[in-house]
Amino acid sequence: MSHKVRVWDLPTRCFHWALVLCFGGLVTTAQIGGDAMVWHFRCGYAVLSLLLFRLIWGVVGGRWSRFSAFIYAPASILTYLQGRGRPEHSIGHNPLGAGSVFALLGFLLLQVATGLLSDDEIATAGPLAKFAPNAVVSAATFYHVSVGKLVLIGLVLLHISAIVFYHIKKHENLVLPMLLGDKESDSAIESSRDDAASRSLALVIFLSCAALVFGMVKLAG
Repeated sequence: MSHKVRVWDLPTRCFHWALVLCFGGLVTTAQIGGDAMVWHFRCGYAVLSLLLFRLIWGVVGGRWSRFSAFIYAPASILTYLQGRGRPEHSIGHNPLGAGSVFALLGFLLLQVATGLLSDDEIATAGPLAKFAPNAVVSAATFYHVSVGKLVLIGLVLLHISAIVFYHIKKHENLVLPMLLGDKESDSAIESSRDDAASRSLALVIFLSCAALVFGMVKLAG
């Protein structure tokens, strides 16, 4: 018997696709440079707001969006790699997918942090660069421009490759649930909460995170 499971609540789906758009904007504006850097910073502030939201939503969000749902012990990862995964591994992030998610979130946070401290010594400087020692600004700039960008592009390409692999080899569509929210399961598995109250809470959290980022930029300016 097939069961429909609400795996990705609406706030998580909105976060995911907003992050995709902002990441594309960051890469594009960085390549263009010049006046486009104004939008590069705006995309960066949006990404920071989204990441802060996701950190909070990872604690109070829907069942499968919570970090506790996809933090796996080494034994669970090994069992999954041996083909003996549990039913819930096919609902939310499986042990390999979880590693990809944490890597992306971590390196995105690092990229945003170094962007805030970067200074190209020509026309563009992060809002926090003037508060940091020159050595810190130099290191942050080098990482942001020469290392972090390439690491993130590599992780995104790996993420996309995994989606294609699961679609072709395992006949599992990972994109559709992130669009519509639901997955089919042979087992009766708990769904994520996704009602008006939880969505309203998510909106309040995100607006608070955006206000915090806006306030930081204004104070730094």
